[in-house]
Amino acid sequence: MKKANSIRYSLLAFVTALLCIFSSPVLANLPHSSPIALLQQGKVLYDGGRYSEAVQILQQAARQYQQQGDAISQAATLSNLSLAYQQLGAWNEAKQAIASSLNILGYAQQDSENKVSQNPESKIQSLPILAQTLDIEGRLQLGMGQLEQALVTWQNAEKVYNRAHDRNGVVRARINQAQALRTQGFYRRAEALLVQVNETLRSQPDSLEKAVGLRSLGDVLQLVGDLEKSKDTLQQSLEVAKRIQSPKEISASFFSLGNNARALPQKPEAIDYYKKTIEVTPSPLTKVQAQLNLLDLFIEDKQITNAQNLIPSIQSQLDQLPPSRAAIYARINFAQSVEKMGKRQWAMGDGQGKLKQNPNRPSGSQSPTEGNPPSGLSHQSPIANRPSGSQSPTEGNPPSGLSHQSPIASSQSPIASPQILATAIQQARTLGDKRAEAYALGSLGSLYEQTKQWWSSQKLTQQALFLAQSSNAPEITYRWQWQLGRLLKAQGDITGAIAAYDDAVGTLQSLRSDLVAVNQNVQFTFRDSVEPVYRQSVELLLQSQSGQPDEKILEKARQRIEALQLAELDNFFREACLQGQRVPIDRVVDRDNPTAAILYPIVLENKLQVIVKIPKQPLQVYGREISQPEVEKTLSELRQNLVKPSAIKAFKTQSQQVYNWLIQPIESQLQASGVNTLVFVLDGALRNIPPAVLYDGKQYLVEKYAVALSVGLQLFEPKPLVRQQINALTAGLTEPPPGYSGRFSRLPAIKTELDLISQAGVPTTRLVDKAFTSKALEKEVSNVPFSIVHLATHGEFSSRADKTFILASDGPIDVSHFGSILRQRDDIRPEAIQLLVLSACKTAAGDNRAALGLAGAAIKAGARSTVASLWQIDDESTAQFVGAFYRELKNPNLTKAEALRHAQLQMLKHPNFNKPSFWSAYVLIGNWL
Repeated sequence: MKKANSIRYSLLAFVTALLCIFSSPVLANLPHSSPIALLQQGKVLYDGGRYSEAVQILQQAARQYQQQGDAISQAATLSNLSLAYQQLGAWNEAKQAIASSLNILGYAQQDSENKVSQNPESKIQSLPILAQTLDIEGRLQLGMGQLEQALVTWQNAEKVYNRAHDRNGVVRARINQAQALRTQGFYRRAEALLVQVNETLRSQPDSLEKAVGLRSLGDVLQLVGDLEKSKDTLQQSLEVAKRIQSPKEISASFFSLGNNARALPQKPEAIDYYKKTIEVTPSPLTKVQAQLNLLDLFIEDKQITNAQNLIPSIQSQLDQLPPSRAAIYARINFAQSVEKMGKRQWAMGDGQGKLKQNPNRPSGSQSPTEGNPPSGLSHQSPIANRPSGSQSPTEGNPPSGLSHQSPIASSQSPIASPQILATAIQQARTLGDKRAEAYALGSLGSLYEQTKQWWSSQKLTQQALFLAQSSNAPEITYRWQWQLGRLLKAQGDITGAIAAYDDAVGTLQSLRSDLVAVNQNVQFTFRDSVEPVYRQSVELLLQSQSGQPDEKILEKARQRIEALQLAELDNFFREACLQGQRVPIDRVVDRDNPTAAILYPIVLENKLQVIVKIPKQPLQVYGREISQPEVEKTLSELRQNLVKPSAIKAFKTQSQQVYNWLIQPIESQLQASGVNTLVFVLDGALRNIPPAVLYDGKQYLVEKYAVALSVGLQLFEPKPLVRQQINALTAGLTEPPPGYSGRFSRLPAIKTELDLISQAGVPTTRLVDKAFTSKALEKEVSNVPFSIVHLATHGEFSSRADKTFILASDGPIDVSHFGSILRQRDDIRPEAIQLLVLSACKTAAGDNRAALGLAGAAIKAGARSTVASLWQIDDESTAQFVGAFYRELKNPNLTKAEALRHAQLQMLKHPNFNKPSFWSAYVLIGNWL
């Protein structure tokens, strides 16, 4: 009897543990006579994405176990029931199911030791069930935003897994803990834990669990932005899968590697991995998902013939799949791809075969079985990601009131996107899956929006919005709030549109960390599916004004631009990176520095707007009718000519044009107000141009004003630098480390540069060449309260955090690690680093958003001010500039911005370095006082 019970309990634990791991087999008609059969059927329904049906079956199984007096089996079933409720967004029901399960198992929150009933018979048998139940409770807490509770729950789950001698469970619990830590912003702690997990998996013998575990870890590493480590781990998973000869795991690893390659981005490699997935997978679902990702890549790369040839195969595969959430999501994605080839259509008539872009449509890549963890281990948040995946059979009729005719026709693809979506809606309703129905309804509304069928589109969008909100799905909700705002604007209801955009922005703000921690697809499509919400909202706010500007509206507009900038940085770091107490800039200029003005240029679709704050005056706004592409083209050409000393004539013409956009309309007021410092909160491509170099036809801006940049509208403790206490930690590298000599040049004048800092009267501690390692930097920063950290070494700013770094003698230090080195002293010493200087860095070539890396480095470092170069100039002129800057910095009558200006003016007068490419590369970010 005990043996039978043990087998049964093991089966239940197995079902619970793998409920989110393995793909669903073909749905079978199982007998309902036993609770075990019901539990198995519930698992089949859950794995098939039929969560509402799974709930009914699991409820029935739980009742039968209760009637039989089988408490442990009832507890296991209730924990599975909670998982199904979580997928439906029914958080209260999910909490109740988990609470009942834990109560049956004798779990008590206040019991910090065993947390298990002391019943001798149930104690050992219930350990696997208790561990799995805690695992699921942690997922529930994470989904509800209870991050600290989730971390504690998963730590307790790890203890129980250890007592149950379940190594795979311990790995799962640690991956879960890393997810909770990273979501709270504890990036390095999360990474350290994942490294431990990797070592544990590496030492285990080859097995199915090891292959799945490594793939799970690789997916998590990709989620947190460590793409190279993710790739290595996924390769390990693939090798294990090959050695155990599991086609299913081989194809799953290929699929994850394809997603990783796409994120890097390495499109040819991604295409190859998706093709391999299609070739070897035994799963129709995985095959369709890979085909959809492949189709999306073909469309992105304008591979017309390949895309057209793939569509019939996808349609055929879709018709083979049983109905499920994954099938519905895949159908939605397929419809969106068809729409790309229809409404965005292949412009075959122009002979170029190019896609016409539609900026309003959120685009994106697909990821594995959305709604389920991509790897199978229960490390992902239960919040569903953007649909990506598989489809369902049986083309049905559109729901009542919908037209059979496609509003979007394509000569290249006769498939009607609306009918594809109508079928998805019908299947979602049949399954009782409100979340999937919300996505399908909203997507259909988007198609009607493209053909200006406003009433039909609005009706569908409002239905989708109601379902998304009632399903607790904010990552879907904001999309339909945004869509509703566009529709209302198109119909002239500006007040209603503003309210809808406000709702969308509010939802995005509530997501912040979830947006990067949970919804991986948003990472791929930030510029398409998040950024436009903010920009279009600001445009509406500014357009809504007539006559005298409303200061409240202007304040709301610039706060919204700050929210966008924070969202960009969150997206850059894959974490919510700006928290804590800050001081509004307005208060600084009105009270502490009444000679500084703040300019907020905002690049909108058809207009460049500038909001200005002059000390002790209300906000003002002015603008110019000019399209965003024209602005970006002008700025791109200006940047190219700026770094070419020979292109001075073209540069001055373009620089004056930008000056006229940003400065000329307000110049007389600036002069009348006695302003001597301009602080810019730059937007978009404007970040690539140092404002000091703007030219009025006679003078550069730096010849009239000190100039500083701010990452947002607020400052951390804006205090002047105490000159009597200046001391600096200086580090430099004259030779690039091994493996980087081909990419970076020697910097022989580094020692001269550091000598000039000392000669300026600044006490220094030096780390030069081999002495300059990441560990040595960490040690010195922690041991001595330096007010300045000056790094004279190669570095690069990129739009990707893992490609933003500085070089030490032992290799690159990426921006996140660099930030943790400088910030660790916060726990030891109260003195913040007042000034960080990066004198030989540059923005990545060909990356028009690379200035994000500079802003990210400044934020991560935690320094009150950062001086850095936007591009690299010869190290002799750098040494001259650095010496002049530190001499000026010693003057107690000058702010840091004024010290920078004086140093740049000295370079401007130097016969060898008077070209803008030499003196204008340096910018001051943050506190300018």
